[in-house]
Amino acid sequence: MQIIPAIDLKDNKCVRLSEGVDDSSTVFNNDPEKQAIFFENAGCKKLHVVDLDAAFGRPDININSIKKIRNSVNIPIQLGGGIRTNLDADRYFNLGINNLIIGSMSVNNPESLKRLADKYENKIYVSLDIKENIVMINGWKEKSKLTLEDILTMYNKSKIRGYVITDIKNDGMLKGLNINFIKEIINKIRTMNEENKKLILAGGLTDYNDLNELKKLNSESIEGIISGKSFYVGNIDLEKAQNILNSNA
Repeated sequence: MQIIPAIDLKDNKCVRLSEGVDDSSTVFNNDPEKQAIFFENAGCKKLHVVDLDAAFGRPDININSIKKIRNSVNIPIQLGGGIRTNLDADRYFNLGINNLIIGSMSVNNPESLKRLADKYENKIYVSLDIKENIVMINGWKEKSKLTLEDILTMYNKSKIRGYVITDIKNDGMLKGLNINFIKEIINKIRTMNEENKKLILAGGLTDYNDLNELKKLNSESIEGIISGKSFYVGNIDLEKAQNILNSNA
């Protein structure tokens, strides 16, 4: 299991939101490229990048920052936010992005996304942004008509790599992981025989206690946990966090 640091881009700056609300951003670094280099030098094995402007319908604002990040580090990058067409996906993969996280398109045009997953096998995560068991889309502003179970059923036999699941009510709130929510998801995936699908968790990581609780689940499905505000406010040292996840205790 990896600790995956987050770079959320808004107006070419690293920011964090609270519960995904557009106008709740706090700037933590004016230079995303330097932030990415810091994460690589800290020993992180992957970066999580979100284009918030694109997610809220403002594409292209951060494209130069994304290019700079990709060119400045050697570790894999997973990227999400505003990827709503095959052309969007092609553009990012052509830039050298390793994995894409796709939300609205997975709900609104599932057959197209499945074909995209055939083309880019094991490189696409479906973004499951959950609020009260409902999948949210369009920058978390709109309720879809689908539940978590609906999406899992829809992509059970597809060639997606897995799911990035965000507990929206917990995102950026520093209230701790919702372990019962995570257990429920793991059980649903196991029930559907989706052991081959990877799971990345987002929303709520607050401190080392969360990481210890996560390890107790002993789930091979969990590929990583995203650290956003928990890192930026100083609650989490990334090297120590990874050591906890690597430990056998």
